[in-house]
Formats: sequence, structure tokens, C-alpha cells
Amino acid sequence: MNAHAVIGLGDPQAVIKLYIQNKPPMPEYQTLATVNALSKGEIYRIGQLTGNHWRKIFNVYAKLIFELQPGNFSSWQQFRDEQLLQAGSRQSLLFNKPNLSQQDGQAVNIIIGKTYALQLFKTLPAAVNADLHWLNEDFAISVKFKVIICPYFDYRQLSNVKISRLVAIIKALD
Repeated sequence: MNAHAVIGLGDPQAVIKLYIQNKPPMPEYQTLATVNALSKGEIYRIGQLTGNHWRKIFNVYAKLIFELQPGNFSSWQQFRDEQLLQAGSRQSLLFNKPNLSQQDGQAVNIIIGKTYALQLFKTLPAAVNADLHWLNEDFAISVKFKVIICPYFDYRQLSNVKISRLVAIIKALD
């Protein structure tokens, strides 16, 4: 496999890129080699087959994007079901480590989970680590590399108040 392959779910041209340590525990997601857009109903299917863990991840992601840019959707649930991680959505959920040497300048890279982020940062260029600043115990940011570390996408760790804080941090990067 290419060391810089981008692997995950969503839009390959994403401007919001979430990095997560694990994949949905279903055979079709274990062998991904690229970024694959989800089809309508696929988020629901993953939630039904894998349980509450992945349902929470998708729900929190939908709440984040809906608060950031609601578009023509009346609720985060409608957004989740009709656009999240689908072709042209401009979001992705990635299973590989960020390749910040090829940063396109527009994308915001969000690493979810402090433990995962700290593991990743041991392998990233020293310049990224040097530019990383902790805003509080939950959020860190590298303005230069457009990287945000935030709590894991779970209601207990990333409450609605913290989602709003994350939205403000993303907007501050633009």
C-alpha cells in the first residue's frame, strides 16, 4: 500500500477531514484502499449492524457540520441522512494518519480522540508538534498546519457545548 494513500469514507475532495483510529467493524470497510463516498442509507445500515458506537460518531459529525454550515437542511438528522460523507459532501472520515506535507491549504484536519492524537503526533513532522498549542484540556490547534485535536466523537466526550466550541475553532482557522 502507498504510504501516503488516503483511506476512508466520504468525499476525496473534502475540506473537513476527520481522522479516526478505527474503522466500522464490517468486512467491506476493512479493505478500503481509497476514500469511498457513502450511499444514501449507508450510515443507517452501519449503525444498525455495528451498534451505538458508530451511530454516535456519525451523529456528532452531522451535528458539527450542520452547526458549521446548515445549508438547506432543516435538522442535523436530515443532513446526516441526505448528505454526510456522500459524494460531493466535502467531508471525509479518514482511517490513515494525516499527510500534512501535502496539505492543500483549504482542508481542516480534525483528529478525534486525544489518546489517538498523541500517538499520531509521535509520527508526524517535528514542525507540526512545534506549532501545536493546547487551548484547554479538550482542544489543541496548529494554525499553520490547520490541525485540530478534539475529544472523541461521543456525546459524553464531545457534548453540544463542545461541538459549538469546535465550530468556533474551525471558523477561526478560515
